[in-house]
Amino acid sequence: MATPLGKVYLVGAGPGDPDLLTLKGKKCLEQADVVLYDRLAGEELLEYAAESAELIYVGKQPGKHCASQATIEELLIRRAREGKRVVRLKGGDPFVFGRGGEEAEALERAGIPYEIVPGISSAIAVPAYAGIPLTHRAYASSVAIVTGHKTSRGNNVRWRQLIQSVDTLVILMGLYNLREIMNRLLEDGCEPQRPVALIQSGTRPSQKSVVGTVETIADLAEREKFRSPTVVVVGEVAKLGRYLHWFSEAAFEQPLGFKKAEGNTAERRV
Repeated sequence: MATPLGKVYLVGAGPGDPDLLTLKGKKCLEQADVVLYDRLAGEELLEYAAESAELIYVGKQPGKHCASQATIEELLIRRAREGKRVVRLKGGDPFVFGRGGEEAEALERAGIPYEIVPGISSAIAVPAYAGIPLTHRAYASSVAIVTGHKTSRGNNVRWRQLIQSVDTLVILMGLYNLREIMNRLLEDGCEPQRPVALIQSGTRPSQKSVVGTVETIADLAEREKFRSPTVVVVGEVAKLGRYLHWFSEAAFEQPLGFKKAEGNTAERRV
């Protein structure tokens, strides 16, 4: 008799603060047989998984991929065909620059049951933790979220159109190419003094931020030694981060009901 198919859950882990995981995401982790997790998913969340769960790290970072996208998709399909309940734990939201759409397509082609569990996107939560509202009646009525991972002339980010038509621009994965992106915005007619904020490790105790302008932010990033992950916010709302800085390490509390397992998590990782 053939083994019944399992199911894959593409779960958004949120931006980093464990308290921002959804209740449904927590339930999926508790019931999972296998968890494939990203670098930005927050390892504290793995403590919600059962002791018997198989934990597989498939993280990516600039210039270094632990597993290719094809390998990740093959693992999801293989484990589901073994009858396993599989959680793909992704930082932020799986459908906002999380390749969740690609993975859902692969599962659909393979005939594997799956479910999308949205998470709080870092594009929204990280600016909020830095005191930056993406919209504000006095400053901004439109928002665009783009990737800064590639900045070549042939890519599909229409910088000129965005800077002319959108009040707030949120750039994910843009730190490595920050200077090139800012130069491109200036070339395309952006005002040199338009405010820009950088938020590193947003929603975590190590969060830090700085506010500059399109003209100065690349130098500030180098001087302050910003590192990935960093969210970039371009627009008038960014200047509110200079005084709406409510978040501090003291505000970062142990998640409610969160109990660490007794040293078994590392032993389960693959």
